[in-house]
Amino acid sequence: MSISVIDGAVLTQMLLGGTAVLISYEKELNALNVFPVSDGDTGSNMRKTMEGGLAGIRREPMPRSIGAVSEQFAAGALLSARGNSGVILSQIFAGINERLSGLETADLTQLAAAYRRGIETAYAAVQNPTEGTILTVFRESAEYAADLSSECSCIEDFFHRHIEKAKISLASTPELLPVLKEANVVDSGAAGYLYIAEGMYEALCGKPINMSSFTSEPEEPIHIERFTRDSVLEFGYCMEFLLRLTTSKVDVDAFDIRTVQDGLAELGGESVVASRQDDVVKVHVHTFTPGKILERMQRYGEFLTIKIENMMLGHTEDTEQKAKPTKPYSVVAAASGEGIAALFSDLGADQVIFSDSPSTEDFFDACRRCEAEDVFVLPNHKNSFLAAGQAAKLLPQKKIRVIQTKSDAEGFSALSVMTPGITDMDALLLSAERSSESVIAGDVTAAIRDAQIDGVAIHCGDYLARKQGKLVAAAPSPEEAVLQFLKNVDTKSCELLTLFCGKTVTPDRRVELTDKLKALYPDLELTVYEGGQNVFDYYIALE
Repeated sequence: MSISVIDGAVLTQMLLGGTAVLISYEKELNALNVFPVSDGDTGSNMRKTMEGGLAGIRREPMPRSIGAVSEQFAAGALLSARGNSGVILSQIFAGINERLSGLETADLTQLAAAYRRGIETAYAAVQNPTEGTILTVFRESAEYAADLSSECSCIEDFFHRHIEKAKISLASTPELLPVLKEANVVDSGAAGYLYIAEGMYEALCGKPINMSSFTSEPEEPIHIERFTRDSVLEFGYCMEFLLRLTTSKVDVDAFDIRTVQDGLAELGGESVVASRQDDVVKVHVHTFTPGKILERMQRYGEFLTIKIENMMLGHTEDTEQKAKPTKPYSVVAAASGEGIAALFSDLGADQVIFSDSPSTEDFFDACRRCEAEDVFVLPNHKNSFLAAGQAAKLLPQKKIRVIQTKSDAEGFSALSVMTPGITDMDALLLSAERSSESVIAGDVTAAIRDAQIDGVAIHCGDYLARKQGKLVAAAPSPEEAVLQFLKNVDTKSCELLTLFCGKTVTPDRRVELTDKLKALYPDLELTVYEGGQNVFDYYIALE
């Protein structure tokens, strides 16, 4: 079979096929980690990004145009993106969408142009692009297939060449990144993209898709009993809708999103978030009069989707009245353990995201819920910087500053200097950045395979101590690894030692280690918290 054009139905099948193959390799991708520890989540992050894109495609009625499918998938993937690989993947599809948007079908030339645009968008999303990653593999394979598109007889040939080049490029990633070569692995994000491309190609060629790979989470029940015949509407409605601007009603190219924002405010709308992507406006608003808002918004175009929910049912929104802000700014912080989340809240974080790998939507929702216009975000993991940055772009009406904290320890230090009395936002940002950068952060966890990293021989079952992400010691127990970590630090120049104990650390082990640390480092002010994190036995912070 020779395919000359594809439509929305075909693209949907290809995206389903790509996701299904990715899911089948999810655990393998998670284990494909430079460090031989069980904190790898690339496969899971990419899966959630793809599934978010699929959820964005309206199933009833199924859109037939390739432009509609592409737009909906790109929008869903953007919000669901998490981790560096997930965010880059979402940007690849965002770039592809820029060339497919508005098309009924796409031929070979149009697909080649879309994939070239995907390269540009993905690279533009990363401040300092690193070669030897998913960026390299997508760029080399997309350029190769696009350059030879004039010689391809059909779309199948394009994707076949794209995949063949991706395999070669993936095998070469260790030559571009020494850390991959030392660990004897290829880049996990790049491998994930190859699986997606293979699944898309197989679906294009008619191979059945393994739908059992997909897991459907049960929908949260709607508690209609919370609003009875005797109830009085106290909190209003939560509205979310997509509006397509139409040329019959407005000058689409010149349309200012502030027209929507001002109109919603005029009608008494609260918690307003309005953003625009091309000719589609996305709105979130709380109101007591949804009919008036629908009538006003229809002046500018036509609705694509509408969701209106009574907030007293507690389905999507917290119905408790929010306390008035007591400081001129808000803080959003990610936390990897229950104890750490509680600590961050006690230290003044207004919104805490309890997740090892928050999505763009997680950061978006947390920032949206903040009362203050100025918002500081603490991602607390280097793989969350891109997701936090993408969320900030989706909320231009707020002044969001992402502080690049690479660990919970750095986030803890940044929070400790963010006091309510400060009103100079630039000074506060500088103070928080300096505080987080001054921390000597470490972590301890178990090795899951033999390896040679940073000149240290590692055996499966050893406990590894890392300082600022660099391996410094391997020990037979997590407590010994903590002690080895401290031997690799100039503790005489430090005053504070903070220890966050993981979920598996018993009280006896915690007390024994605390006693040893007090005896060995009497000049350090020691504080121990039950962090509750899953993978790491201990987080360490020295200041």
